[in-house]
Amino acid sequence: MKSDLLLQTYGADSSGMVCGFRFSSTRAEQLIDADQVVEWLREQEARDDATEASEFLWLHFNLAHSASERWMRAQLDLPEAFFDALREGSHSTRIEHADGALRAVVNDVMFNLEFIPSEIATLWIYANQRIIVTARLKPLRSVDRLRASVREGEIFRSPAELLVHLMRDQADLLVQIVRRTSADVDRIEDRFLSQRPTQNRLDLGAMRRMLTRLQRMLAPEPGAIFRLLARPPRWLQQEDVQDLRESTEEFSVVLSDVAGLIERVRLLQEEIISRLEEQNNRTLFTLTLVTVLAMPINIVAGFFGMNVGGIPLAENRHGFWVMVLLVAGFTGLAGWWAFRRRKER
Repeated sequence: MKSDLLLQTYGADSSGMVCGFRFSSTRAEQLIDADQVVEWLREQEARDDATEASEFLWLHFNLAHSASERWMRAQLDLPEAFFDALREGSHSTRIEHADGALRAVVNDVMFNLEFIPSEIATLWIYANQRIIVTARLKPLRSVDRLRASVREGEIFRSPAELLVHLMRDQADLLVQIVRRTSADVDRIEDRFLSQRPTQNRLDLGAMRRMLTRLQRMLAPEPGAIFRLLARPPRWLQQEDVQDLRESTEEFSVVLSDVAGLIERVRLLQEEIISRLEEQNNRTLFTLTLVTVLAMPINIVAGFFGMNVGGIPLAENRHGFWVMVLLVAGFTGLAGWWAFRRRKER
């Protein structure tokens, strides 16, 4: 419990900000703290709003920190719709254009050592010409990869390019999950086709549920993306719109692969179930055949085991062999009937 709390609040300062970066076209990224963010915002307000922004900030917040939302309300000029989105029930992945800014909800795999892809958390994003704000409750792998790219010196010309990079990192992570799951499905399928017994039905069910959840949670809403690409904000550069369109197409391809893998898992499940049903039918037929073959001798033994007078062939010295031939004949007739019924089916 304590380790989970430390993981959720990892790196956050007193304002709830996990990290802050200042990007400029003339120099590499710079780390920035909460006080420097306030000072930078004041400098931007003093400048002419009509001038084109030459630098922007990326601020990443931990919503598990009690001061993060309060600090964002006090220091950042964010619309109320952004804070409403933090509390709404719908977490479907989407990017929307409203009031000259971009608001996005992105779902991604949580950052943990076990790499359990079924554990998904949400990232809320707000971006305008001069600032991009991301907020989450639990650490995410795509954000961690983006932070690593920034620290390695990758240059971003605008907040939109950083947002596109985040979406592509998410798509790359989904590709890794699909590849790993596909390898597991290959292993189960090879074992199944080689006629070896398999105990992986439960694993296939878990894979299918995991992939279906990833497809449902990570798939962007096509209507929102279409509206954004049709009428992008004015501050978006043409390169940003093109990158956003390409990242959406790449994500669509990955989601198509996920859908194909789900269908493959479903078919493999059906094949395994069909084989198990066939084995059960053979077992039931064997038990039925044994019962049918044993029925004549059980009936004869029951009749001749009665302690009453008038038992036939009791005084005949060949009576035993007569009954053996009689029981064998009835047994053969019952076996012929059972095999004939099986062939007719």
